[in-house]
Amino acid sequence: MSERAAGISDDLDPDVRAFAEELNRSYSAYPHLDEMPLTVRRDIAEKVRAPWAAGGPEMHSVTDVYVDGVQIRLNLPKDPKDGPLPCMLYVHGGGWTMFSIDTHDRLMREYAARAGIAVAGVEYSLSPEAKFPTALEEIVIAHRWLREHGSGYGIDASRLAIGGDSAGANLAVTANLKMRDNGDELSSAMLLNYGAFGHAPTPSYDRYGGADYTLTVDEMGVFWDNYTRDAADLDDPLAVPIEADLTGLPPAFFAIAECDILADGNRLMAERLQQAGVETEAHVYRGATHSFLEAVSVSPLAERAFDDSAGWLRTRLGLA
Repeated sequence: MSERAAGISDDLDPDVRAFAEELNRSYSAYPHLDEMPLTVRRDIAEKVRAPWAAGGPEMHSVTDVYVDGVQIRLNLPKDPKDGPLPCMLYVHGGGWTMFSIDTHDRLMREYAARAGIAVAGVEYSLSPEAKFPTALEEIVIAHRWLREHGSGYGIDASRLAIGGDSAGANLAVTANLKMRDNGDELSSAMLLNYGAFGHAPTPSYDRYGGADYTLTVDEMGVFWDNYTRDAADLDDPLAVPIEADLTGLPPAFFAIAECDILADGNRLMAERLQQAGVETEAHVYRGATHSFLEAVSVSPLAERAFDDSAGWLRTRLGLA
């Protein structure tokens, strides 16, 4: 029995609740989903997410390029003839296991239109077929490619942010950690949406881990198992950045979903960045659950989160 059925008041924003329930209804059309092959589950997830990725802002141009076999999708909201556009490399979520630049297409276009920047999505290799650190290395390669070749596509490579949601936020931080340790040029900013920064359970796991929310404790455990090669990887700060030395990283913006098992981990990650001297801005969105940004077509709360982060990006990338 769900908490709401037991008579406990619903703590989700009504529009976000409608989004979560619609996702559950869509997935319920596929009985025994957990028993299906992973490739089939991925295809189903693409179908379920497709309506939420549709609509929204139109781009001036959308270009797909391939770098070392990895697809990068360049979304430009306007013609760069008046000057190259700052850019954000965006890394989609899905527990390192699911989703794609297609499921997150609207998110990227929303950021591009609202911030007035180019947004580049990267189709990194998924786990468990490609374990840590494969995806991380591909993000670093994509970041380097934008630095070196973005100008040919109307991008100002000197103003390059990196962002992501959930597992993608993890990869946004760890890519900067790896680049810092390699002596490479870092991003100008990090946009971190309800990220998976640590694997240890917290009180928010207990509070928001039920079926009424959009990410369960069991799912998150499977995702970490899929991503890491063995237990030793869970001690590697390039896999678990909440344990890393965070000094020298770029300024960070956190969009924290209040009703998310990862909420406590996001608060702690923001605190640790601040303690490391990194300029950090953290917003907790009351009544939001994991993945709530995908509900932007129906949710004013998601609209506000996009506007908050887009404004922050404009400032950090020299547009405001």
